[in-house]
Amino acid sequence: MKKIVLSIALMAAFTGIKAQENSTKPFSHMDLGVTLGTTGVGFDVQMPVHDIVKLRAGFEFMPRFTYNMHFDVESFDSDGMPTSSTLDRMSEVLYGLTGFKVDQNITMKGKPTMWNFKFLVDVYPFKNKHWHVTAGFHWGPSKIAEAVNAQEDSPSLFAVGMYNHLYDISYKHLKEGILTPIIDTQTTGAIYLDPQIEQQVLKMGRMGIPLGKFTHDVVDANGKLHKQGETYYMEPNENSMVFAEARTNSFKPYLGFGYEGRLIKNNDKYHIGFDAGVMFWGGTPSIMTHEGINLAKDVEDIGGKVGSYVDLVKAFKVFPVLNLRITRTIF
Repeated sequence: MKKIVLSIALMAAFTGIKAQENSTKPFSHMDLGVTLGTTGVGFDVQMPVHDIVKLRAGFEFMPRFTYNMHFDVESFDSDGMPTSSTLDRMSEVLYGLTGFKVDQNITMKGKPTMWNFKFLVDVYPFKNKHWHVTAGFHWGPSKIAEAVNAQEDSPSLFAVGMYNHLYDISYKHLKEGILTPIIDTQTTGAIYLDPQIEQQVLKMGRMGIPLGKFTHDVVDANGKLHKQGETYYMEPNENSMVFAEARTNSFKPYLGFGYEGRLIKNNDKYHIGFDAGVMFWGGTPSIMTHEGINLAKDVEDIGGKVGSYVDLVKAFKVFPVLNLRITRTIF
């Protein structure tokens, strides 16, 4: 893709140069522009290198706004099947064990994080010099968006994480015969869970946030194997957090066209125009959770706002660009 874009830009520039004698001195003047559109807010500078060729470079970023997505915490057994335990009952046990109450509803705040530098070549093939074709690239961090749990849900996620740790200890003891202490220090020595508590915890199951079904066998970041068709229950990490990140290629080639004309009649210093095209970001973006699960590839049947968000991201193999641009000639 890089070679294709560069070839198109060079061919367009070469064709234009051959088509007519150049009367413009390269870099003879500079236009400063501000942009607003699907790639965010930005600015750029533009300078001519030929009568029909201009170079443009700039920076753009997506304004930060949040989009709330809500999840429910549920219980499941060692086979990933939902259990009959009610959350109220489990909440009482969690409160007794951890001192923290669990809210069934967890909120994740999604927000865009995309920003890019850009370098573009504008070629004006027509005599009126209003319409142009453009080739170039955008470059920036691969992460374009993120979703992180709301701060007020941290106590609930901490309690869920601690409870799941107790479940793991209970499962190892009662199912695998491996006795594991919950505390083992030189001061206190080894302290174990009461067998009655272990039985109660094991009966109620683990806790997690159901998102969808695995489309194929997946090994997560912790080395755990998830079978095709199983429900994906997202669990908090060691920092009592849940999050996901949308990522693309850092290098994003661009192809498009545009138009520009005078903003003020009989005034050549101010211009207004638009750019339209596509930014190639390397196919379907990945949406990776903190557990190493790609929601855009590994999971299906995702419901609610999360499912709508994932479907929207998966629909765009390329990023549509439509920007308004206002410029002023500096010199």
